[in-house]
Amino acid sequence: MSRKHKFRNPEAFCFVTFTTVNWIDVFTRPLYKDIVVESLNYCIKNKGLVVYAWVIMSNHVHLVIERRCIALEDVLRDLKKYTSRAILKALEENPQESRKAWMLWMFERAGRKNGNNSKYQFWQQHNQPVELTLQAFGIDGAVDYIHNNPVKAGFAYRPEDYSYSSAIDFAGGKGLVDIEPC
Repeated sequence: MSRKHKFRNPEAFCFVTFTTVNWIDVFTRPLYKDIVVESLNYCIKNKGLVVYAWVIMSNHVHLVIERRCIALEDVLRDLKKYTSRAILKALEENPQESRKAWMLWMFERAGRKNGNNSKYQFWQQHNQPVELTLQAFGIDGAVDYIHNNPVKAGFAYRPEDYSYSSAIDFAGGKGLVDIEPC
């Protein structure tokens, strides 16, 4: 992992992106997105993760986060490890998944190229953290970017109409992840 992709300031708000290998569009089905949502809520409740904004796109996840106790890199490592195993298991067991053989082949192919894996690699290894306290982009810019991502992709007309995002929380509703207001 390069130096520019490390968490430097443990107290900073971070904008984080993690992506499936080869940008595979796994998150086109709610089944797989729900695993990420459940894992985020688990990490919030049990690992001290604080989520201010989030979105799950077809092949990547964006978060604005900070930590309460456990180092962010450790929380994200655990989150990615759990979600990769759970999603791969759900993928293998889903009889309606028309892309199953191809996706498993792609994840296995990526896993063979990386000695850290026993069989599959689901997520790219880096998280691309950006410390928002040090950037001109800022927290508001990161939140706007996250919430407008589904609109730009054509998944929704308005940010708050996309279920797998915190935009609904910012519009006065209650979303799927227990975010903290910022």
